Amino acid sequence: MCGATEGGLPLDGINTKIEAIIQGQVTKDGSPVGVAYVRLLDKSGEFTAEVPVSATGHFRFFAGDGEWTLRTLAPGADTVDRKVVAAVGSIAEVEIAL
Repeated sequence: MCGATEGGLPLDGINTKIEAIIQGQVTKDGSPVGVAYVRLLDKSGEFTAEVPVSATGHFRFFAGDGEWTLRTLAPGADTVDRKVVAAVGSIAEVEIAL
């Protein structure tokens, strides 16, 4: 067992039992987007964090329990917001299509 989610980011060295993980991939027309940013907004819409996607469109946040919004910004694409719920001990996998 490699410790990675199928087709996603590797989880080697991460204790998934004590983390609330939000991760996923940004795509456009079925292909990974290599230039984009994903923002993590709290329940009230306040900015919490931002990460650039990898060359394969992947991103990951370590969040607290609760409801969050992922805001995706990419050149030439409309902004996309996705609601997600994070919980300690689980991985919220999110696919974001632009």
